[in-house]
Amino acid sequence: WTSGNWEVHDVILNKTKETFYIIANKLHPGVRNGYRIALKTGEITPLFEGYFGIEWALSPDEKKWALRYSTSTQPWELYVADNKPNAPMRRITTSTYSGFNQLNLQTPEVVQVPTSDNQTVSARLYKPAQSNGAAVLFVHGAGYLQNAHHYWSYYAREFLFHQLLLTKGYTVLDIDYRASEGYGRDVRTAVYRHMGERDLLDYVDGKSFLVNNHGIDANRVGIYGGSYGGFITLMGMLKTPGTFACGAALRSVTDWEHYNHEYTSNILNYPGTDPKAYRQSSPIYYANGLNGPLLLLHGIEDDNVQFQDVVRLNQRFIELGKKNYQLAVFPTEAHSFKSAVAWTDEYRRILELFELHLKK
Repeated sequence: WTSGNWEVHDVILNKTKETFYIIANKLHPGVRNGYRIALKTGEITPLFEGYFGIEWALSPDEKKWALRYSTSTQPWELYVADNKPNAPMRRITTSTYSGFNQLNLQTPEVVQVPTSDNQTVSARLYKPAQSNGAAVLFVHGAGYLQNAHHYWSYYAREFLFHQLLLTKGYTVLDIDYRASEGYGRDVRTAVYRHMGERDLLDYVDGKSFLVNNHGIDANRVGIYGGSYGGFITLMGMLKTPGTFACGAALRSVTDWEHYNHEYTSNILNYPGTDPKAYRQSSPIYYANGLNGPLLLLHGIEDDNVQFQDVVRLNQRFIELGKKNYQLAVFPTEAHSFKSAVAWTDEYRRILELFELHLKK
């Protein structure tokens, strides 16, 4: 029913079975827009199209839509609209606090970053009004997830942290590295049997992009991320020492043999039958490469990437006599922190790392 260089993310068949309603990124990889398809003719008609994201539900009489709508700087809110092309959306909710509404948020630019394998990757670029010549690279989590888009980020706290970094003069680059969602099969499968290789190289190339095009000092580029983002941060600091001036790795996978089977086996097969894939993809085997300053942060009650991951890597650093790292432990936090004081402490430590090692 559909073809082209775009993805379908949701499908609804109407009661008469004459129409498909789909959410797709036909306009741009970084949007989620609504369309209808006439089954008899295959004609695709835009219903809600633009540089934003939606989720939707069709009313029982199929005359109206309930929509969640957001942009890069507006969080998700509920709207209602008629089921017809270009129908105006009537806002139902306002969920943000007054303090948030007073923030002067910069809309990040979605750019294409050239890569060393003659491809491009999408990225959010945050440019400060007055650059300090330093940059921070952010690595989203989950591996298969999209963050360089035109709707509200799953990483809301990090988005606001980037706004803070802007006020201090940092340039921020947030890349949809290889295996990210929204770009088709070839991108999605690009890390098969070797995580922390092509996806990491996209960040090495991202650094070059900033140095060559945005006046960034090659010696003052930091990297950070959580979960899979923490994993890539570790691989960057351990596999390519000297590339990044410092790194902060949050709730990171350090050995894929210790992560959950449902996720890992789809990418690395099984430890018993494909040990090479696990060994070449796990940071703990590259621990001897640590050189630059590394900050590790992990909750003891992590229910996704278990605390043992960071403990084992810490022990390996001890055995190797490594000194240029710190471990921050959060005794009552799971994979996603709950308490405001823990979030504040975590990002205070990350900011202090950047301020210490990236500023002149």
